[in-house]
Amino acid sequence: MTQPCKDIKISTLMQQSGVKFGTSGARGLATDMSDEVCYAYTLAFIQHLQHINDLQTGSSIAIAGDFRPSTPKILSAVAMAIHDSGYTPVYCGFIPTPAIACYAMSQQIPCIMVTGSHIPDDRNGIKFYKSTGEILKDDEQNMCAQTVQVACDYFDEDGNARTPYVLPTAIRDAHMMYVQRYIAFLPSNCFQGKTVAVYEHSTVARDILGEIFEALGATVIRLGRSEHFLPVDTEAIRPEDIALAKQWADQYDIDCVVSADGDGDRPLISDEFGNWLRGDVAGILCAQYLHAQSIATPVSCNSAVEKSDWFEHITRTRIGSPFVIDTMNNALQQGHSHVVGYEANGGFLTASDIDIESRKLTALPTRDAIIVPLAILLMASQKGISIAKLLQTLPQRFTSSGRLKNFPTELSEEKLSPLKTSFPEKNIAAASVLFGEAFGAIHHIDNTDGIRITFDSEEVVHLRPSGNAPELRCYNEADSNERAETMNQTCMKILASWQ
Repeated sequence: MTQPCKDIKISTLMQQSGVKFGTSGARGLATDMSDEVCYAYTLAFIQHLQHINDLQTGSSIAIAGDFRPSTPKILSAVAMAIHDSGYTPVYCGFIPTPAIACYAMSQQIPCIMVTGSHIPDDRNGIKFYKSTGEILKDDEQNMCAQTVQVACDYFDEDGNARTPYVLPTAIRDAHMMYVQRYIAFLPSNCFQGKTVAVYEHSTVARDILGEIFEALGATVIRLGRSEHFLPVDTEAIRPEDIALAKQWADQYDIDCVVSADGDGDRPLISDEFGNWLRGDVAGILCAQYLHAQSIATPVSCNSAVEKSDWFEHITRTRIGSPFVIDTMNNALQQGHSHVVGYEANGGFLTASDIDIESRKLTALPTRDAIIVPLAILLMASQKGISIAKLLQTLPQRFTSSGRLKNFPTELSEEKLSPLKTSFPEKNIAAASVLFGEAFGAIHHIDNTDGIRITFDSEEVVHLRPSGNAPELRCYNEADSNERAETMNQTCMKILASWQ
């Protein structure tokens, strides 16, 4: 007998549950991501795929997750929705987001990754991928407009599944394909004689990082493994992670420390002294190694990419991988080749296949953490210099960033509104009141994403609400690392008065 169903509007569910779309999928407090909420979101994704003819009858949808304690329960709800919709959930285990995306694209099927990326483990999220790659803003809007039907007796009053779906045994195909992707692209034993420390913590990339570097000839030292989730943020690196890298560099004779965030799509790589590279600087070096011709990168990223004069075509975007991907797609349509993108968090995207010495790296238009440390260490090795020396080949522009935590997006918008009116002179006047005494005269303000203030000195203050957490982020750029850090400290003191 058919069970009575209730209609759930996703737009209403977003408001009621607090689980909303940000710059990288749907996210919310783990306690708010009930089985019913995650089930409904997955149904909306499936209905959208059906509408755009990206899901064939009886097809499969790949799923994977990170190591957060709430992830298995969410995966179960996601798999149940897939199964109940007449499709097959292909469970790929706990692997990086780019690994599940790479596998799904190769199979021409959609996929779903359960992860909150770098944010604390009291939160989680769901990333959705079409068969061609991650959903963009148009897809997101269409998902939010869906109404789904859920059987009334599926969930209890707290939104928990009355009969939880049991996940099948995880397959290893996605893991192995992802590892082979890099072993096949880079020269055999190219890291012979190199020593790499892998900071494992709780990233799902921890085993894969060590596996790839060892397969390419490196000696790998595995450090810092944690059975508890650690919110490692590659844009706002924790003081303890800064100290650990330097401690390990003093303790071991290493060429670099490598790591990634929770879901393995944002890299960390240090020099031989344990100094972490900024993600946007690492992106420039990775792009250079890959002989990139066209680059898409957010407005917040280091301006050394333009000053280097290494690339034919550079476009600045709003912050968030959907905007980078959309810009890369436009570059492809305009006939550009070797099209790549990167973000301030270090996540690197390839929109076109990359060919180097008859070896091919197939396009992977989603954030990837693995290619960045591989490319940087190999380029330094080929030049016969260390990573610290390699950094000196870049125009010397330095960035620093910080964030106000537990700072609601609505409050951020309220505080920033005087800086982004329709009248440039008012914006400059308001910004001068805040920062003029500390940093001098203002040259111009860019409102592409947040408020990016450039002073006559070419120093930068960039303020932006986070797209996936209740945080206000501040980015600074200057001509020395010390000055950028000092600027950031000054800005954070000024912004603290807003709390």
